[in-house]
Amino acid sequence: MSTQTDVDAARRFLLDDARLLERHRFAVLFEGAPARRVLDALRPYRTEDGGWGHALEPDLRGPDSQVSAAMSALEVLAELGPDADPEVVRLAGETADWLAGVALPDGRVPHVLPSAADHPAAPWMQPNDGSMLTFPIVAHLLELGVEHPWLGPAAAWCRQQAEGEGLAGYTVKFAVMFLDAVARSGTDTGWAGSAVERLRPALRPDGTIPVEGGLDDEVLRPLVVSPHPGAPSRALYTDEQITAELDRLQAAQQDDGGWDFEFLHWSPGQVVEWRGLVTLDALVVLRRHGRI
Repeated sequence: MSTQTDVDAARRFLLDDARLLERHRFAVLFEGAPARRVLDALRPYRTEDGGWGHALEPDLRGPDSQVSAAMSALEVLAELGPDADPEVVRLAGETADWLAGVALPDGRVPHVLPSAADHPAAPWMQPNDGSMLTFPIVAHLLELGVEHPWLGPAAAWCRQQAEGEGLAGYTVKFAVMFLDAVARSGTDTGWAGSAVERLRPALRPDGTIPVEGGLDDEVLRPLVVSPHPGAPSRALYTDEQITAELDRLQAAQQDDGGWDFEFLHWSPGQVVEWRGLVTLDALVVLRRHGRI
């Protein structure tokens, strides 16, 4: 191990710079606080039409409902788990209702809805019908055990896409989330493992995946793509690559106690919010691998 993780410094960073939501998530995950605090902090991001907005996903700063914000809400709910509070599954089901209302005829959901054009947003968050967020959304709903009429067509679309060729960049990361969730659900572990292997051509020899249109040399690292030990996606990486990435992640803790992110810093608000998110994620991944 190249260094030690300073959890106390990370906690101070979150108290100093992170959103209230991430402060409560940390308290639940690391201090045994009740899940209700996270739900109370998450609820203000709901919109009147039943979706989620208000920069819950920091790269879309507008107040309107967006698919990426729904994905972020489901990520938080899945982190809590279906048994944490009865409201978790209820909110997830209502989110599926909203997603069904914006879904395209084949079940997939658009990347960015047209209302984003009226508000500050990252350059890659302009309105478009790209559908890679369907993968993580379906993954979180599977993890939560949600049953919904829209989920069948959406999952079928994900399976079809995962069996295709030529996936790249963030689409690979999100497809892996879906495949690992399918395996964890116990529904089709063998198929998920085979589909993971079809993603191998997207990886460079060092295990990174280039991000087209990102910063110079921007890549997705192994622990970003495969954060769970024992998941089917771990077959894409050697033990040495995972160990090296864990060492790198620990060493990347900043002097202020937090972690930074490796994609475009385009807005002061976006930077503050993403740093809180990636700091919490780094702590979770390191603990999951026995480094905390």
